[in-house]
Amino acid sequence: MVGAFVTQGWEGAVGGLAIGLVWGRMSGLKRDLDEVRRRLATLGTIAGKAGSHAEQGASSETFLGERAEWPGATTIDGAPTVSGPDRPIAGEAGSHIKAEPSPGTGEAGSHIKAEASPIAGTAGSHSSATPPAMPPLPSGGGAPAPRPIFPPPVVPAGPSWVERLVDAGKRWITEGNVPVKVGMLVLFAGVAAFLKYASDQGLFHMPISVRLSLVAVAAIAGVAFGWVQRDKRRSFALALQGGAIGVLVMTVFAAYRLYGLIPATATFALLIVFVAGLGVLAVLQDALAIAVLGLIAGFAAPIIASTGQGNHVALFSYYAVLNLGILGIAWKKAWRVLNVLGFIATFGVGTAWGVLSYRPALFASTEPFLILHFLLYLAVPWLHVMRSPKRERAILDGCLMFGNPLASLLLQGALLDWAPMPLAISALVAAAIYVAIAFAIRQRDDMGLLRETWAVLAVAFATIAVPLALSASVTASVFALEGAGLIWLGFRQARRLPRWAGVFLQLAAAAAWTLATLFTHHTNDLPILNAVFIGSLLLVVGAGIGVWQFDRHGMSRGVSGLARVGLMLWAMAWWLVSFANEIDTFVVDRPLAFGSWLVVLAVTAWILAEACKRVRKLDLGVVLAFSVPLFLFAGMLLALSAANENIQPLAGWPLAGVVVMLVTGWFTLRALVAHRVAAILAATISWVRWLAIGTAAIALAFDFVVTMGQGWKVLAAAMPTLLLAACVLWRPRVIAAPLAVYAEAIRNAVGACAAVALFFAGVIALGAAGEPRPLVFIPVLNPVDLLLIAVLLLTARGISDASTPVEVRRVRPAVLAVMFFIIATSMTLRSVHHLGGVPWDNAMPGSSLAELSLTVVWSIIGVVAWVLGSKRGQRLLWMAGAGTMALVLAKLLLVDRGHLGNLFGIASFIAYGLLCTVIGYLAPAPPRQSAETPPESSHAS
Repeated sequence: MVGAFVTQGWEGAVGGLAIGLVWGRMSGLKRDLDEVRRRLATLGTIAGKAGSHAEQGASSETFLGERAEWPGATTIDGAPTVSGPDRPIAGEAGSHIKAEPSPGTGEAGSHIKAEASPIAGTAGSHSSATPPAMPPLPSGGGAPAPRPIFPPPVVPAGPSWVERLVDAGKRWITEGNVPVKVGMLVLFAGVAAFLKYASDQGLFHMPISVRLSLVAVAAIAGVAFGWVQRDKRRSFALALQGGAIGVLVMTVFAAYRLYGLIPATATFALLIVFVAGLGVLAVLQDALAIAVLGLIAGFAAPIIASTGQGNHVALFSYYAVLNLGILGIAWKKAWRVLNVLGFIATFGVGTAWGVLSYRPALFASTEPFLILHFLLYLAVPWLHVMRSPKRERAILDGCLMFGNPLASLLLQGALLDWAPMPLAISALVAAAIYVAIAFAIRQRDDMGLLRETWAVLAVAFATIAVPLALSASVTASVFALEGAGLIWLGFRQARRLPRWAGVFLQLAAAAAWTLATLFTHHTNDLPILNAVFIGSLLLVVGAGIGVWQFDRHGMSRGVSGLARVGLMLWAMAWWLVSFANEIDTFVVDRPLAFGSWLVVLAVTAWILAEACKRVRKLDLGVVLAFSVPLFLFAGMLLALSAANENIQPLAGWPLAGVVVMLVTGWFTLRALVAHRVAAILAATISWVRWLAIGTAAIALAFDFVVTMGQGWKVLAAAMPTLLLAACVLWRPRVIAAPLAVYAEAIRNAVGACAAVALFFAGVIALGAAGEPRPLVFIPVLNPVDLLLIAVLLLTARGISDASTPVEVRRVRPAVLAVMFFIIATSMTLRSVHHLGGVPWDNAMPGSSLAELSLTVVWSIIGVVAWVLGSKRGQRLLWMAGAGTMALVLAKLLLVDRGHLGNLFGIASFIAYGLLCTVIGYLAPAPPRQSAETPPESSHAS
């Protein structure tokens, strides 16, 4: 790669490859040589020690004395013992030393006792040399000298996961036929580019036809060599054959498209030959990879050799030949990938041609090919099952079994321009074909799944023919009732086919109804009592019956669970669609539409909650339970949407909807008592919903009062938030009703939502100018400042509550201090705006009066905190005051310095200096003790 990038040519790539191979080989030899040197040095050290001891005839005490000098060695009463990782390698046996006191002498007379212990590290250790035999101990009264200790060697740790990952990557790159495959793929993709590059750069002086011929000859030689090597080196041979034929295909492409050396007919013929050759090689050698490569090249050949004339007969004839080849291969080999690839390529190219080039005049010449390919891929899955090694366990090719009829039906509809009656006849013919082949294999026990699938497809096509031949309303009614009856019958007879046919008919009924009647504006009919709405409810009833049957008789897990949950969601969707169509058709007044939707969502949540109490299966109950909070949340969003359109939610028709929500909400929550999480979530969303509705209603009500200032409007809109927070803190039972059993959890959840609402209310108040009209502005006693104080007090009470987590209570002083500082700043600027006449806009930071006021207020806060912290011995409070004063000093140097030309800037510096003087007088140094230390000890220290 480096050589190719440096020289930008193939010479550099070849040279770089050679250098890389030599470099890698020499690096490996160097590592091996270093390892040999290390092992030789280790063996020499061990042998030298063993020889030295043998020549001197050292006694056991001397030998152990030397061992005591090794790293990690110790002695016991003069006798050495060895420990640590740097111990010499031992033989097969050894001993360890145990100190025991002599009788009557105590510790002073202890002696060394040698006990035998097995020593690891026998064969395969670092050295085969064994230490010299110890000489016999001299006779006498002395204690026998111990034998040397040879502990087991330390077992090295295994490779880490990084090393294993690197080794796995090396094995993947260096083992098997992966390099050959990669090389062939690169060569396959690069031949055309190289030929074009060589032609443009003039690297060769021979004619282009000769160059292409040489490449083709080399590719043919590669195919021949791969064939010869197919038994000795199978993976290499297969990769070489596939890559070489790929090079041939690209060479033909270059000769035709880039240089115009061969005509389109010859190109097409050569490509067919190459594809056929790949197929033959694949079958003869049982090589799926070659077959796939040949199939890809075969389907790409007409695109490569296309002249732009669009001869679809030739194209589909060629594809028919390819698919007949796939059918022939399927007769011998169970290669599912090949079948699926052929199906996708055939119908994909056919669909693309139909979209771009089909005209109704071409129906007679196109229809036979569609029928032929439908029949071909009808037989391919059957052959796949026939040729599988274990036929009774063969995997049914669902992609072809269901994709083939679906794609064929869609293409047939496009060819027929979606004419209902001809398409119905086509569906009936397809149903007859499936019935015939299912009947033909009725006695084959090993093809039961295939037979059942074809029977289901026959019923499906026959059912599809009904809406195509009849009107939509009749079709939907028939399908809904038939689907519910089939589901009931399937459970009565314990058969799967009727059950799933009934589920499918529910979907078909909805599709038929949608196509013709759902979105038609039937304004001349009566609301609710009209065919469209009743027909929609029939769909809901049919799906509801299916849910009931699957809940009573279906399995608790698996596909039955998916079916009942899916049918329940399907019924719920059609319930909403039915009312949406009625409201859109008959309701013109926007407030009435919002009120109607509030009623629909509230009643739907109530019905779901009641149904949740009566279901038997856990999965269905969970889905129903958690659907209730979603509808409650949707009701809240709808109310906010109405308020966004200046529609008062507590007046007129929306008020009626709110009343229905209030009445049904109580029963809805009571019905969810058995589902803890869903009940807590529903109760929380209910309170947030009422908070949102109340805030929106108050904001809209006061928005049109001209005589009231902004401050009172902000305070009035925040009142629901303040009331909810107060109820959470002092009246938790009101919050938890009617789910008193979950009172604590509901209080915590609603409290968290109230805290978020308080935060936003405070942020809005901080940014409000707070006009107190019709009253005069009084600092601290104006509506916005009072709201900020209420937020601060409620927050202080909330984070001091016993139910608040300990981690939150620990940071309470810091949180309250920051909030107090921000609120004091906001009050100061608001006072400057109202009393000093400074505009409440971007001009505020440039005002000298505002800067002076902030400097004074911040300095007062810092002085108070500093002095109180020093007097009370609260170091954190003292540090907060000191930090505030440091902040004011930085403000003076960076901001107020620019205002020294006026009195306000001068006053800022003077005020800060005076306050610092006061601090120096009252609390010149930080407290030495914490608040818990008594004053006497503090003074004494």
